[in-house]
This record gives sequence, structure tokens and C-alpha cells, in this order.
Amino acid sequence: MAAISRADAVWEGDLTSGRGGTSPEELIAAAHAACYSMAFSNGLAKAGHHPERLNTTAEVEFVPGKGIVSSTITVRGHIHGIDAAAFQKLAEEAKDGCPVSQALKGNVQLNLKAELDHTH
Repeated sequence: MAAISRADAVWEGDLTSGRGGTSPEELIAAAHAACYSMAFSNGLAKAGHHPERLNTTAEVEFVPGKGIVSSTITVRGHIHGIDAAAFQKLAEEAKDGCPVSQALKGNVQLNLKAELDHTH
């Protein structure tokens, strides 16, 4: 079943002196972080792991005259019973498979920094 999401925006004034809330880059970063976390947790579960916590940040780089050039995902995961190699493999698969990554692929550079948290 298809899901349709909606967002509305209001902008007042011109580009440099106007206002209207958050930037498109911040919204893309938020969408990418959320999408990635969901895709990664799903991949971990399908591989038999039970993620306790994923802390994900996405940084979208905007270059004037070029537009959005990259999105860098940083994730720190707290998952019992997984080794670093399996964690990295599943992290990469989530980066490539999340729907927001798919929408950005070919248009921006996608980067990933994944770290397994071994603390209790």
C-alpha cells in the first residue's frame, strides 16, 4: 500500500530578507536520518539482531551555485550480539536501501560513518 506524506510551506519576503521556518536542506537531513534509522533497524531485525538504540545524524551540504552536493549519515548503534563487521555490512546496506537514499542517489554523494557502541 502506498503512503502519501504531505508538507506545506509559507515564505514571506525575498530570499535574503524573508522568513519561513526551516531550510529545505534541514528537512532533507531530517528525512534522511529518520529513513536511514528505520531501514537500518529493519535490516538488523531481518538478520536476527535486536537493535536497542540507533542514534543517527544526517548532514546535508549545500554549495551556492551547485546546490545540495552530499548527505553524510553518522550512526552509532547499541546492539547486543553483533560483531563490527556485520554491523558495518548492514549499515552500508541500509544506506543504499533507504528510500531517501534512493531518491538522492546519482544526484548527491552519499557518505556513511557507522560506529558500534560497546558500552553497557
